[in-house]
Amino acid sequence: MNTNMERQSGHKAQLSNIQAAKTIADIIRSCLGPRAMLKMLLDPMGGIVLTNDGNAILRECEVAHPAAKSMIELSRTQDEEVGDGTTSVIILGNLDFIVAGEVLASSLPFLDRHIHPTIIISSFKKALEDGLQILKNISVPININEKSEMIKLIKASIGTKMVSAWSDLMCGLAYDAVKTVVLEKNGKKEIDIKRYARVEKIPGGTVEECKVLDGIMINKDVTHPKMRRRIVNPRIVLLDCPLEYKKGESQTNVEVTDESHWARLLEIEEEQVKQLCDDIIRVKPDLVFTEKGVSDIAQHYLMKANITAIRRTKKMDNFRIARATGATIVNRPEELKESDVGTECGLFEIKKIGDEYFTYLVECKNPKSCTILLRGPSKDILQEIDRNLQDAMAVARGGASEMAVSAGLIEKAKTLEGVSPLLYKAVANSLQVIPRTLVQNCGGNAIKTLTELRAKHAAKETSWGIDGTTGKIVDMHSYGVWEPYAVKSQTLKTAIESACLLLRVDDIVSGVSKKGAPGPSAQQQIEQNEMMAEQ
Repeated sequence: MNTNMERQSGHKAQLSNIQAAKTIADIIRSCLGPRAMLKMLLDPMGGIVLTNDGNAILRECEVAHPAAKSMIELSRTQDEEVGDGTTSVIILGNLDFIVAGEVLASSLPFLDRHIHPTIIISSFKKALEDGLQILKNISVPININEKSEMIKLIKASIGTKMVSAWSDLMCGLAYDAVKTVVLEKNGKKEIDIKRYARVEKIPGGTVEECKVLDGIMINKDVTHPKMRRRIVNPRIVLLDCPLEYKKGESQTNVEVTDESHWARLLEIEEEQVKQLCDDIIRVKPDLVFTEKGVSDIAQHYLMKANITAIRRTKKMDNFRIARATGATIVNRPEELKESDVGTECGLFEIKKIGDEYFTYLVECKNPKSCTILLRGPSKDILQEIDRNLQDAMAVARGGASEMAVSAGLIEKAKTLEGVSPLLYKAVANSLQVIPRTLVQNCGGNAIKTLTELRAKHAAKETSWGIDGTTGKIVDMHSYGVWEPYAVKSQTLKTAIESACLLLRVDDIVSGVSKKGAPGPSAQQQIEQNEMMAEQ
């Protein structure tokens, strides 16, 4: 065996993984619930991040342990899949590292008795199937077209965040943004909030000034000072080609021997640009957006035709404008047709906010993309509002439930034989970490409160949970708190499956030499062994 490799195997490797997973979970345990504490993080560029969002915290953590890295990857997956629940999944990950923590605290005796991890894993998998079935049984369908019902659901997702003080405003923003970007294709709904719901953060003003625009706002000004800055019902053309003379594809040299030739060269350039402008003027637009540059000559011709031009817009901004105004992005001006012109925008306007100019395309008839304008006292607060809003929008797209699953698994365990009942109970106890953490974050008595909550769930009152503000048990439905089935089921799946994955690990090999230098790679090791064999 290579002496440059640090190696942990068998029982020691399992203990190491559990410890790493629990450490990651402990970092963000205090970020759960309305009484959550904020973490202040220093990013690599020297900036400060203030947040209690699990995914944002874990993104900034630098870890070396492979199990801890696996946990952080888990949080990212959860965020991409359902957009929320990253704090729960890690503490559930702790659950499942409490399903590899408390369970390995409860499954450690099984491992000590040489019960194979595969048997433990199979029981966990069965517990997951039963847990998902219990979730399905207690879930209630919700009408996504009913604004009041959806607002309740979104409120539950951001009640623990910093923006909870403006929860009505934020929930309204999230609901309106998602409702705007819904696109029905072949009977299916496509909701792409990442591409078509753009968040524009402008420090200054008050949080109450945040709003969803019925159109697009971009940080751009007109290219020529005499161009119009306000147009009602503009005709819009979108280009992704430059309005400049064509340069050679590769490096081009021209040798000029006569002064008239030089003058002719300049004329050709001007004629090219004039032709481009004539092709645009032909469809009578009021407004031209291009992703590339606009030369001075082109600005002159467009301004004479009373056309406003805005240059170097981002590709994604162009896509958003196309969806909001009904325009088509064109690559060659000579191919412009009447059907490519966008006419669904009610008002184009340039406004100055602070020191910068912003282009507004609003009052669109049926915008399928939008801009969410966030205002606030400082950049840090705006960043946190943005993170919270992304969670809220993910929930709009898509507690008590953990305790209900826990109680259901304990009931199910009574019908099983062998070691399975004990492993089921281990999973059930692990799930209780969410209500327990909520009580602890409020400074309450966790043992007394959880005993009362267990009694409620044993009596099939599945909607009872913990009031994250007072730490007491309450009926969640009377509080208007709903938990999205998509988030909870994904949390449960991700947490238990990751626990099973780490339980399968019985050997950790780290390629670091004793002096701290990187050890040889596997390929280098094979080559070394072959050389030694030849010698």
